[in-house]
Amino acid sequence: MSTQGTIIKVAGPLVVAKGMKNAKMYEVVRVSKENLIGEVIELHGDNASIQVYEETSGIGPGEPVTLTGETLSVELAPGLLTTFYDGIQRPLKLIEEEARSPFIPRGINVPALSRSTKWEFKATKKSGDAVQEGDVLGTVQETTLIEHRVMVPPHMDGTVKQIESGSFTIEQIVATIETADGVKEVAMLQKWPIRIPRPYARKRRPNEPLVTGMRILDTLFPIARGGAGAIPGPFGAGKTVTQQSLAKFCNAQVIVYIGCGERGNEMTDVLKEFPELQDPNTGEPLMKRTVLIANTSNMPVAAREASVYTGITIAEYYRDMGYDVALMADSTSRWAEAMREMSGRLEEMPGEEGYPAYLGSRTAGFYERAGAVECLGGEDRRGSLSVIGAVSPPGGDFSEPVTQNTLRVTKVFWALDAKLAYKRHYPSINWLQSYSLYVDNLADYYSKEIAEDFVANRTIASGLLQEESKLEEIVRLVGTDALSPREQLTLATAQMIREDFLFQNAFDRVDAYTSLRKQYRMIRAILTFMEAAQEIVEQEDFDFKKLQSLPAKEEIAGMSFWPEEGAEEKFDALEKEIRQQIAALKAGSSNVSVRQQEIAAAA
Repeated sequence: MSTQGTIIKVAGPLVVAKGMKNAKMYEVVRVSKENLIGEVIELHGDNASIQVYEETSGIGPGEPVTLTGETLSVELAPGLLTTFYDGIQRPLKLIEEEARSPFIPRGINVPALSRSTKWEFKATKKSGDAVQEGDVLGTVQETTLIEHRVMVPPHMDGTVKQIESGSFTIEQIVATIETADGVKEVAMLQKWPIRIPRPYARKRRPNEPLVTGMRILDTLFPIARGGAGAIPGPFGAGKTVTQQSLAKFCNAQVIVYIGCGERGNEMTDVLKEFPELQDPNTGEPLMKRTVLIANTSNMPVAAREASVYTGITIAEYYRDMGYDVALMADSTSRWAEAMREMSGRLEEMPGEEGYPAYLGSRTAGFYERAGAVECLGGEDRRGSLSVIGAVSPPGGDFSEPVTQNTLRVTKVFWALDAKLAYKRHYPSINWLQSYSLYVDNLADYYSKEIAEDFVANRTIASGLLQEESKLEEIVRLVGTDALSPREQLTLATAQMIREDFLFQNAFDRVDAYTSLRKQYRMIRAILTFMEAAQEIVEQEDFDFKKLQSLPAKEEIAGMSFWPEEGAEEKFDALEKEIRQQIAALKAGSSNVSVRQQEIAAAA
């Protein structure tokens, strides 16, 4: 069988070769004498269209294309965490050492995982044990935070013939399994094609929140563990900052961060910051539970298309171990642009705005790999994969194809607003445009774990923000004085929700992260103020400015900076103080009203 073809056409990242009748779809090939990595994406008889993941300048017709017989796959084994990869899982540090240059040379071929490092493997099964796909054979302490579970590969079951604990490299055999097809050897290293989702036993209904520490997300627009969400927004609105904050503070156990076609300076910040960050839950370096995939805008366009699949396959692997995994893709618009370029080079019939007609199905296929699942195996493991993708619509136009196709498959929409960003309101998520379809799923969790009235308070707060937007139209026309006292109180309460609850200082150690319990107490304190004030605002000749100048309002403004320790006692005291001050204001107003009646009667 021929394993080599010949290039007949080069068009940017697209290479067409003849003599490829033995090629298969999505097979990895080596292009030209420089051995560039490519992938077969279309077959027409003897000709194959190849998507090349490296720069193709200087390559021309007549050069060879060599088949490898493998699909584009990722290597899965201990050593993934703490590593920086490019879009096709080549470790950047190893490339720099090999090339002796900060630039990635063409055709460089380095292993994704070290073949010489030895890991301490502790067997959890013994000879004679019956095993099935997904069962844990043994564990490796990959980092101080994450225990790596070596599993029986998918589509394999039988009886353990031999297994032993010890120090092994990822390629050494740690177990042999007697199957119906003979004896199979199992090493710590496994490979999985990136375009095929990893199997699981069954999906389950996501009913626990992915706690982010960001108050507008956790309280108003929550996402569930195993959910899919989108963060669309124009340039400068804060997509990257929001995703980095999610990666730092969310309660997932493993983070996979994909920089898909972002600007080099943004990815540089990520590569420099993440190794220095501390995990807020353990105090250990955050990188000990993180995999970073850096694919900047000056890298070949085609590599962007592979990077999201590389990242989500690694994320699925840790999900299958029983971990809660969060994947951040920044930004999926660059991924869609890579598809658009390749579709144009292939001369396919374009869809809306030049994107390929299959944009919707590819987008759905990516986000549908998220989910809370029961893992394969007999140990009753559960894992989850939450996917949060940033979208960069040109000019902030949410009607463009990438945003619309993303909205069809995600259940959380965090709409970033350039106007809020320019006002320095962080996070700049528009509370009128955003939504979450997980609120009902999470209602039981909030009621049992946080407070019975958590969801009710969320509904009231959301309604006040909606009411404020309607009243603002009247205020612009005729001013605040034209509103009734009750409407003025609505505006004042909504302002407290916006400025004292939704606004967060990402650079303040305390304010950057807020627990769910503290978020509940903050909203309750604001609503306590509103409820207590409703009794007096309807009084005749009541001076609304006195309510606005109460000392308790200053306490409410500073509550976001209260440390978590001892916060409950402070909130109890604050609510008591609010009621006392408003009661005193009410008593003072009543005395004035009685005195006015006496004067009127005497006259």
